[in-house]
Amino acid sequence: MKVKICGITDVDSAHVAVQAGADALGFVFAKSKRQIRPEQAKQIIEVLPKEIEKVGVFVNEDPQVIESIVHSCGLTMIQLHGEESPDQCQGYSLPIIKAFGMSEKQDLVNTQLYLNDYLLLDSPKGAYQGGNGVRFDWSLLTKWNSNKKLILAGGLTPENVREAIEVTQPYMVDVSSGVETDGKKDHEKIKAFIQNAKGA
Repeated sequence: MKVKICGITDVDSAHVAVQAGADALGFVFAKSKRQIRPEQAKQIIEVLPKEIEKVGVFVNEDPQVIESIVHSCGLTMIQLHGEESPDQCQGYSLPIIKAFGMSEKQDLVNTQLYLNDYLLLDSPKGAYQGGNGVRFDWSLLTKWNSNKKLILAGGLTPENVREAIEVTQPYMVDVSSGVETDGKKDHEKIKAFIQNAKGA
């Protein structure tokens, strides 16, 4: 099982995640309590192993701004977490992960309009587009077949990630607030989350 630790803002947390077996790290460039400046992200990315996916998270951002940050930071994937249309998810230099908030079956139907290979299914948006620590109804995904690579997010924790994987059978699980304590990345929770996800 592949694991993405999102909302990375410091080198120590990045190293802990990588050493614990994370496959991808997420850097949030949109307005968020985990927002990071491009120059900060670049400093972290420069010391990461080549094989780790470095995902930039953007919300309704100008494509030229995204591409500028991609090239200045050394990102390897782009996550679009806003209301981007299918057309607005095309034409980038890197693979696109399109995120969707899930509240009903129709939300799954809407994902079929998008041609991107990666779909991230998250809880419905709250104060921010993601990272709200709320899980959606995983049973929405039963009997749902897609040729997309499904990334499961929203309210995942070290305690529930095994169950989430068993129910939804995703390509990857993605966590942010679920491995934090008092709003900061908790290194022990990161290790536990990755261990439990990989062991599922």
